[in-house]
Amino acid sequence: MATASSLLPCSLLVAAAALMLCTLGAESVITRQYQFDVQTTSVTRLCSTKSVVTVNGQYPGPTLFAREGDHVEVKVVNRSPYNMSIHWHGIRQLLSGWADGPSYITQCPIRPGGSYVYRFTIVGQRGTLWWHAHISWLRATVHGPIVILPPAGVGYPFGPAPHEEVPVMFGEWWRNDTEAVISQALQTGGGPNVSDAYTINGLPGPLYNCSAQDTFKLKVKPGKTYMLRLINAALNDELFFSIANHTLTVVDVDAVYVKPFTVETLIIAPGQTSNVLLTAKPMYPGASYYMLARPYTTTQGTFDNTTVAGVLEYEDPCPTGAGKSFPVFSPTLPQINDTNAVSNFTAKLRSLASAEYPAAVPQVVDHRFFFTVGLGTHPCAVNGTCQGPNGSRFAASINNVSFVLPTTALLQSHFTGKSKGVYASNFPYYPLQPFNYTGTPPNNTNVMNGTKVLVLPFGANVELGFSNFDAVNDPAKFNLFDPVERNTVGVPAGGWVAIRFHADNPGAHELGLKMAWLVQDGARPDQKLPPPPLDLPKC
Repeated sequence: MATASSLLPCSLLVAAAALMLCTLGAESVITRQYQFDVQTTSVTRLCSTKSVVTVNGQYPGPTLFAREGDHVEVKVVNRSPYNMSIHWHGIRQLLSGWADGPSYITQCPIRPGGSYVYRFTIVGQRGTLWWHAHISWLRATVHGPIVILPPAGVGYPFGPAPHEEVPVMFGEWWRNDTEAVISQALQTGGGPNVSDAYTINGLPGPLYNCSAQDTFKLKVKPGKTYMLRLINAALNDELFFSIANHTLTVVDVDAVYVKPFTVETLIIAPGQTSNVLLTAKPMYPGASYYMLARPYTTTQGTFDNTTVAGVLEYEDPCPTGAGKSFPVFSPTLPQINDTNAVSNFTAKLRSLASAEYPAAVPQVVDHRFFFTVGLGTHPCAVNGTCQGPNGSRFAASINNVSFVLPTTALLQSHFTGKSKGVYASNFPYYPLQPFNYTGTPPNNTNVMNGTKVLVLPFGANVELGFSNFDAVNDPAKFNLFDPVERNTVGVPAGGWVAIRFHADNPGAHELGLKMAWLVQDGARPDQKLPPPPLDLPKC
């Protein structure tokens, strides 16, 4: 896996946000101000209590609300014992790269006791995204939704506003400290211990032991339409999702509208979001319905092979008292390795490609890259004990290069022209050791370490391919009219994907936690990255 109605009532925003109106000439610009206090909080799940890192004491964290075109300012105060940064996943940070958030890519982390104000404007996006910690595994509990509404007076292109909009956030829960889990994996070179449960809005649900009291319940009224804002905040797993005896109409993915289509089951990869419409049955059914999510995988490694459940409940128009017993129906999810189900779902995703919401697909390509995303190995240290294959250490890589985070942020080094000793700009365009990526792995799986980046000129049109891509025959199959526009894409083992983008945003950009791009400034003043803010954290 290469690792987006009317504004909600102000009463729902009081705890997390304050609103400020600034008048600039004849136009009103809305700046939405939030404060995120990063702190440790005791949370009980699966009959076990542990201290986790949260924002404002909430797990999941608070929802950030805004409209397309709004300016957003979030003051993050780090009251935790860990270094911290927050990434606004999927927000297109046009000329605001200092606010993107990946530690050591666009900023140095916020130290304990420090603070930083993230400032950005939401341009050309509406739908659902999410925010999360972007350092180590702290994002396991430090995350929350971003709800981007259309501009005031602009409706949805898929019909009337739904009766209600509900964020539905999938996650993972470990009984152990997640920082200890990843630390052990890095020390031993083996795969990290898998999670103990999946969650829906932080709740594992009734299918886990000692968890029936921690179940997400969605209450609906007969005949009403609801928009579920789905977010996969799980660290490691793609998830199938379905609601028993109900269909879901997909209208938006990663904050971009798509041509609506209806499914019984959808697939959502870590980092992805999707807005789906759920129309309740016209009459009270006298039953409840499980909402289930479980993983999809084609790998041979270990993973959390469990299922999380929420419950869809109908409001009874004629309650007859407590103690009633109703049937609970359960959906049938695809097999855990059902790649056909994933491919069929993915093939239905198409951008609107309308006059109002065009699909700006580069028709001419200036730079072509061929990337292979894989899991290789490093030799074990002398006298070390490693748990990877044949006593080695696992190492994720792209083009045989395992990315090493620098100790100074890439963007700052790039902006000041002091890149020597921080990064090298010779990331390979093609795999250094080609092999049959869908067949038997090579005997030598060692990969190199390096802080290598790709440097692109401003305005370049880029095409990127993965895995066993046939450069002669496959381009004829490309959809250059209405392909889906996503910030995150899942690539199954042995599969490939082709990506095109226009490099019109100068600064540093991360790809799948395992490499980075640097886009150079353009010629015009409005194509140049501004200087860093004065409160940018220092290393």
